Amino acid sequence: MVQDIFLTETASYADVVLPASAWPEKDGTVTNTNRQVQMGRAALPLPGDTRQDLWIIQDLAQRMGENWNYKHVSEVFTEMARLMPALDNITWERVEREDHVTYPVDGPDVPGRDVVFDKGFPRPGGFAKLVATKFKAPDEMPDAEYPFILTTGRQLEHWHTGAMTRRSVVLDALEPNACASLSRGTLAKLGISPGDPVRVTTRRGTVELSSRQDDAVPDGVVFIPFAYVEAAANLLTNPALDPFGKIPEFKFCAAKVENAEPVREAAE
Repeated sequence: MVQDIFLTETASYADVVLPASAWPEKDGTVTNTNRQVQMGRAALPLPGDTRQDLWIIQDLAQRMGENWNYKHVSEVFTEMARLMPALDNITWERVEREDHVTYPVDGPDVPGRDVVFDKGFPRPGGFAKLVATKFKAPDEMPDAEYPFILTTGRQLEHWHTGAMTRRSVVLDALEPNACASLSRGTLAKLGISPGDPVRVTTRRGTVELSSRQDDAVPDGVVFIPFAYVEAAANLLTNPALDPFGKIPEFKFCAAKVENAEPVREAAE
């Protein structure tokens, strides 16, 4: 079961798709990594058979036997604030009045602090603890067969899988196709020009896409954005886990980059 605003790649695998509301179609708060609790207000009516997120979640909970009876999203925020120390002195009414409040906040009418640990760290003496660590090489290093380093990431224009940004006519016009970014030196070594097709291969798969000269990319490195299903970078990445954080090594693996000029069929 998937709850989303579009029939995304993930939703296409679901047995049930619940049509949710988009950001401009609902009231609620969002907290960003800058610690700002921001108020969002509905600006557009719900289209078709879509439902508010709270309506969907609460209806599912009630059908599963839970006594959830929130009348408004503000009641959910009040419950969150009761359970989360980070929201001390931040009420729905305050965020509604001020549009955004940055935590931590020392009082109901006091502005949020710009620096979290400006009065010291929550440790004996208020000092932070720095611990040295030993370098550990990635799980897969370049070798004679796969001499390049593949790294993946976002673009300015497209976010993650592009489920929303690739539906934007303006953004998609700026970046309509997947490209492999390579340095000037790497392109020269491969004997290709920017825009020529390349084939990027790892021990897990192959994708073909256009090349792009990017002098911010070091020699021997290829960068592929992961927003394009037609050249899915995550088919190539290494699922090996970091032994401590248990994070997959999606940002580093050995790869091979080759010229991928299309094969021209002989005229009959």
